[in-house]
Amino acid sequence: MADTARRPPALMFQGTGSNVGKSLLVAGLCRAYAARGLRVRPFKPQNMSNNAAVAGDGREIGRAQALQARAAGIEPSVDMNPVLLKPESEHGAQVVVQGSVTGTADARGYHALKAELMPRVLESFERLGEGADLILVEGAGSPAEVNLRQDDIANMGFALAARVPVALVGDVDRGGVIASLVGTWALLPAQERALTKGFLINKFRGDATLFDDANTIIERETGWAALGLVPWFEAARLLSAEDSVGLDSTPAAPAATATPGRAIKIAVPRLPRISNIDDLDPLRAEPDTVLDLVPPGRALPGDADLVLLPGSKATRSDLEALHAEGWALDIAAHVRRGGWVVGLCGGYQMLGQRVADPAGIEGPPGETPGLGLLDVETVMSAGKRLVRASGTACEGGEAVAGYEMHMGETTGPDTARPLIRLESGPDGARAANGRVMGCYLHGLFAADGFRQAFLGRLRRRETAGIAYDALVEQTLDALSAHLEAHLNLDRLLEVARAR
Repeated sequence: MADTARRPPALMFQGTGSNVGKSLLVAGLCRAYAARGLRVRPFKPQNMSNNAAVAGDGREIGRAQALQARAAGIEPSVDMNPVLLKPESEHGAQVVVQGSVTGTADARGYHALKAELMPRVLESFERLGEGADLILVEGAGSPAEVNLRQDDIANMGFALAARVPVALVGDVDRGGVIASLVGTWALLPAQERALTKGFLINKFRGDATLFDDANTIIERETGWAALGLVPWFEAARLLSAEDSVGLDSTPAAPAATATPGRAIKIAVPRLPRISNIDDLDPLRAEPDTVLDLVPPGRALPGDADLVLLPGSKATRSDLEALHAEGWALDIAAHVRRGGWVVGLCGGYQMLGQRVADPAGIEGPPGETPGLGLLDVETVMSAGKRLVRASGTACEGGEAVAGYEMHMGETTGPDTARPLIRLESGPDGARAANGRVMGCYLHGLFAADGFRQAFLGRLRRRETAGIAYDALVEQTLDALSAHLEAHLNLDRLLEVARAR
């Protein structure tokens, strides 16, 4: 590491568990400190998620870090998330290092790799710090997972190596927050306890004064300072979830704000390796749509207007799950009733006649029958296409923009009716009936004009709709103000500067 005089201020937010709100806290603080004129950089040493984004140089990082970069007002960089693990099965994951795929590993094999990855993590961290006034670091899971502590790069292992102070985040909404914080303290060795400068309580509902005694108890038992209590932030549902743990089936807007008339119902089968779930966010945010994320064991609703098949990290495996759940039959019945179907990336591949993987790119070599709703077929290949892209919709001419992130090539007669046209050429396919379609572009529905025109065809009427990018910016501003009101940002900055 560089000497102390050259190290930028940094503060790491670790959690008592997954989904305690670390990602959103870092995003909100990025926006808050950037508003103060600081050059802020987000950083997560190791992320495990199939929700990824493409940086400007055509390499991939976790979607959460892309949102945090947006909150800080900067372009996302692969150095913000040097190690990304993308689960492909119950036992294995694709390993992405500094934005490029290096291979796959099972859990035990990955633990053997961690010592080799630490220099790459520290290299990215140092490079990110050049010219930065503040680095806000996000941990992964919990530092109390002591069975996995050896060669850790995600939590305390990184914090000790980089000499970054830690604030521990507890989620009061899930219950047991006192025990989770004190229990974490009990499992940490002395040097890691000393590196932890305090704790935050997140997602609080109700009378905050009722937690005063709890703060006193935690301070007494751990010696850590209470750094703040953050009330529940309802608008968090409007920002991208880090991974599928953050998804639910509730509408993004209260029913009272919906446009008069029946809401458009969108059914999304929750596939085992669902990916790029932020594709759903603009649709969830519309006031007159209801997005139903259907879990295994439940049939797709017969009254859905649209079935949307999202991306997948393991297309053939998820396609087999689609058949095994009976969802393939539900979708066929939906189309016979006049319903619409859209597939994005892996979901687009599933709509065809078959998905073949002769080289065993995603698993054992072989092929899997598709849904047969588009006259196309996909053959997997080793090369991964990672690129930002923009263009127009073929039917209405609306502008679209996003990114491609996929393996495989899709060909067939229905590609003669592409869904969109990008600078690189036509993309996707549409069935002759005009109600089944798909393409490779992630971010398709974030384009206001395209989304509103598409939903207009479903609802057979026009509405103003929302301005999605503006809504995200307003939500980040509101999150920043929320944290300014309930945390002492000056104190947190002092901790970071005392590094």
